Amino acid sequence: MKFYGFVAIFGVFMMVLAQIPSFHSLRHVNLISLMLCLAYSACATAGSIHAGHSAGAPPRDYSLSSDSQDHIFGIFSGIAIIATTYGNGIIPEIQATAAPPVTGKMFKGLCLSYVIVIMTFFSVAISGYWAFGNQAEGSILTNFILKNSSTLVPKWFLMMTNLFVLLQLAAVGVVYLQPTNEILEGLFADPTKDQYSARNIVPRLIFRSLSIAIATLIAAMLPFFGAFNAAIGAFGFLPLDFAVPSVMYNITFKPSKRGLLFWLNTTIAIVFSILAVLGSISAVRQIVLDAKTYKLFANV
Repeated sequence: MKFYGFVAIFGVFMMVLAQIPSFHSLRHVNLISLMLCLAYSACATAGSIHAGHSAGAPPRDYSLSSDSQDHIFGIFSGIAIIATTYGNGIIPEIQATAAPPVTGKMFKGLCLSYVIVIMTFFSVAISGYWAFGNQAEGSILTNFILKNSSTLVPKWFLMMTNLFVLLQLAAVGVVYLQPTNEILEGLFADPTKDQYSARNIVPRLIFRSLSIAIATLIAAMLPFFGAFNAAIGAFGFLPLDFAVPSVMYNITFKPSKRGLLFWLNTTIAIVFSILAVLGSISAVRQIVLDAKTYKLFANV
């Protein structure tokens, strides 16, 4: 089966999950997502360590590219990808504001979120780079498969890890879709009716299915996961996580312009706005470079 065939199957699966009506209904999905995140990160870390010690491990090269331009753009793309990873803390923050006490719930949710992100992100990044050096792919699981189709880890282990990743992506995707779904339903649903009434189920089914279908088509056409991840971080999470809160704080609380706090917030907003612009340029550049080596609906 071609790659886009698997994308289509995943899209159908997502289309079913997308019908979950509200954020509150996703609380169990979030718990499952957490377990899957810990599971596949542990598997990826263990697999990298095993691969690094195996007899068939590829030679490691930790040197950087000789092209200084690639260095610079790579740095900004990396910052944007990290912003995407750490930006996941926005989700518990949004959910925590649904009911008082707001401050306590936000703080606990964000602390837990960042602890898990640090555990999973750095364990995979460090072990993967140690095992494969500068040949580490955007998805480290790709490195477990050699060019002759043999694997550096047991095949059952690789399949299990891929399954964890697949289910985790589905869970995360459903959560991130929910704000868009809420906006669409605010336009086309009837809030006076029950969420399971035919009046609300029909537009939910139509518009959620349509949005998933469009996203699936784009994913099958342009399978540039790393570059798109950087683009999302640059366009969305860098401004949303850093620049906007600083600006809103200055607007809301109006600290003295002679004070340190005002200029600290202003500096943060300016610096991360610049990073967002540079990260966006780097991400778009990488997408263009990737497009030169791929065709539409490429079997990557």
